[in-house]
Amino acid sequence: MKLIIATPSPYARKARVVLREKQIDFEEIVDVPWNRDTLTKNLNPLGKIPILIEEGKEPLFDSKIIVQYLDHVNQTPLMYPKDPLDNINARVIETTADGVCDAVVLVFLENSRKETLRSNDWIQRQEAKIYEGTKYLSDCLGTKKYFVDDHFTIADVCGFSCLEYLDLRFAKFDWRTEYPNLESYWHIHKGRQSFLETKPTAQIIEPLED
Repeated sequence: MKLIIATPSPYARKARVVLREKQIDFEEIVDVPWNRDTLTKNLNPLGKIPILIEEGKEPLFDSKIIVQYLDHVNQTPLMYPKDPLDNINARVIETTADGVCDAVVLVFLENSRKETLRSNDWIQRQEAKIYEGTKYLSDCLGTKKYFVDDHFTIADVCGFSCLEYLDLRFAKFDWRTEYPNLESYWHIHKGRQSFLETKPTAQIIEPLED
C-alpha cells in the first residue's frame, strides 16, 4: 500500500494519521500537486492528493473516501462511529475542519499570485470562513477531551490537523488566545505519536503567473 502526500496538506495528514492509528503498513510518496511534474495527473483526474495506491486496484482519492476505505480494511480503531448520531457529529466536525483548511489554501494561493492580481475581497471572504469555522469548532468542543463522545475519531484527526494547519499557513490568526479550549485540546493531543510523525511542513510551489 502506498500513499501519495504533500507534507503541508491537512487532507493527506488525515490518511497518514489513520494509517498509523490502524497500524497498517504503507509507503509515503511525497509530491507537490501544484507543480507541473506532479504525480497526481495520471492517478487522480482532479489532480489532488492524497491518493492511495494498492497493487491490482484502482487508485483511491479524496481523504474522506480513503479513510472510509481504511475503516473497512481494519475497524480497529474505527474512525467513523457506528452510532448514527455520533457518526453525523463526527462528519460535521470533519466537514467544518476541512472547510477551514480549504479557505486557508485559497488565501495562501491568492497571496502567492503577483500583488497586482490579488483580490482583497476574495481574501476577506475566505478569512471570514476561517474565523467562523474555528469558532464553530470551539463551540462544539466545549470543555471535552474529544470532539465526539469520549474516544478518538475522525473528528479529532481533522480538528487537530486543522489547528496545526492554521499555525503553518495562517499564523496571523492567534486561535490559541481567542479560544483557550482549543489550546487546551491541542496540548492534550499534541504528544500523540500519529500526530508527531505527521506534523505539517511547508513545500515550495511553482509561482502562479495569473
